[in-house]
Amino acid sequence: MASKPFTPEEARRIVQCLQTPAVFLNMSTDWPALHWTVEHLSTCLTERLRFRIGKRTEDMAPLFETECSYIEATIKEFLSWTANEDESLVGPFSDYHCKELWAYADYKYITQLFQDKPAMFQDVVWSDFGFPGRDGRDSTLWIGTQGANTPCHLDSYGCNLVFQIQGRKRWHLFPPDDTHCLYPTRIPYEESSVFSQVSVVQPDLKTFPAFRRARVHTVTLQPGQVLFVPRHWWHYVESVDPVTVSVNSWIEMDMDDEARVGEALTKTIVCALKSAPSLDNNDHWLNPTEDGVSSHDENMQYLNLAVKACMDKRRDDTVGMLSLADQPRAELRKRDSSGLLKTLASLTFVVPFGPHLIPVNLAHKPNCTCPKDLSMPVNCDLSQCQSTSQDEDESTSVNELQRWGQRAHQEEESPGTSGGGAGLHISTNDMLQFLIHPDVITLVTRLIMCRQRELHS
Repeated sequence: MASKPFTPEEARRIVQCLQTPAVFLNMSTDWPALHWTVEHLSTCLTERLRFRIGKRTEDMAPLFETECSYIEATIKEFLSWTANEDESLVGPFSDYHCKELWAYADYKYITQLFQDKPAMFQDVVWSDFGFPGRDGRDSTLWIGTQGANTPCHLDSYGCNLVFQIQGRKRWHLFPPDDTHCLYPTRIPYEESSVFSQVSVVQPDLKTFPAFRRARVHTVTLQPGQVLFVPRHWWHYVESVDPVTVSVNSWIEMDMDDEARVGEALTKTIVCALKSAPSLDNNDHWLNPTEDGVSSHDENMQYLNLAVKACMDKRRDDTVGMLSLADQPRAELRKRDSSGLLKTLASLTFVVPFGPHLIPVNLAHKPNCTCPKDLSMPVNCDLSQCQSTSQDEDESTSVNELQRWGQRAHQEEESPGTSGGGAGLHISTNDMLQFLIHPDVITLVTRLIMCRQRELHS
């Protein structure tokens, strides 16, 4: 068996140090999952899956999942549909013409699909990337036709490894600092997903003028390649071949604890406002991936549990650091393998880009540079609060909120924006755009955690 270009330890170190998307080559050459083509899966999976159906058009508005049709079908029926373009079919796809529409079985948990075939979990070998024990049980499966796409969004938790098996997918990625260029929204609401209001392949620049400044990175992922998507990178994904199959796994990160507080806060606000009887709330605001609307008491309970978990984690980290500080110098050297001195060494680590690791580069230079002095940090690290006093933390958060408001005011008054006119109607969804904007949620989360530390100090 040919050796891999990177050992598991090297691959994990690369993943931990990468700040931008990159593609790994020749890391999956011996993975059994390379044979998971639609033809193969049609013989393994006989249960019906839910397919999302959408039009093969590029509109100036994104096609959210709430606007799609849905059918239940087997992979064998899906395969027959894709192979018989000009013939009428019977069955679940009979009302849909594959030349005009696409189909997508997305976000399917492999642990549920193959619960009666657990040996197949081992076909996906994420341990080659330095994550021992991670395999198909920690992954999701995606099967689609040409044109099938996922609306542009960012994932609130972790980073992402994506293994392309059949066909090609084109990825459009944007850095976290471009969040304000992508007009984030939580309607439709899906836990841990922040959607963009912009159709990134056919943008309406009159309605969303700041998108001109967005820095898009594009890559077409080929079979056998693995894409690494860093935390909070926006991405729009579309299938470019007649049939595509891919598998991904979200890798948890330490900072996910604070992100769960923000997600719990977001869910509480969205459900409280959108569940209220109102003419504004007759829209399909809940994404089909959600099980239902939780009660306010349930959401508050989850918020408090998320805050407690985050506090406990930070307390454990602090105790661990203090115990290390009390160790003699010789003992600290012995404990280098635990990561203390390795962290210092990683600061000088150079990512080995080359024939087996390709960076996803900027597709084109944006029309103008993003205003760094007015940008709000999307992935603020609450650990920064620990090194300052409570008053300094709250002052920083308030100042950042003021700067965010100033930026919004400047963009509103800039030429070419569509914000002119007095007396415009503000809907519930409009209000939510501001109340649960990712930057606002980040700041409120920081204030909550700082207040908790003050109460427990």
